[in-house]
Amino acid sequence: MRHRLAYRRSGYVSEFTRFIDDYLQTHPQARENQRRGWRIWWERPAKLRELELIQADSVPEPPYHYD
Repeated sequence: MRHRLAYRRSGYVSEFTRFIDDYLQTHPQARENQRRGWRIWWERPAKLRELELIQADSVPEPPYHYD
């Protein structure tokens, strides 16, 4: 597997990196599962009305908490 990262140009590849590279080559579905998991947790549609309600309902923080 060819890596574009600069730190891998030195020739040294750790045992963990070799393991992950080998795992990803033998389990191509792992990348798709990773992308699907990313979409589940991070690529959610924005609910602007809900965000407005949260901001309107919040209590302003004091500039210094220990007063």
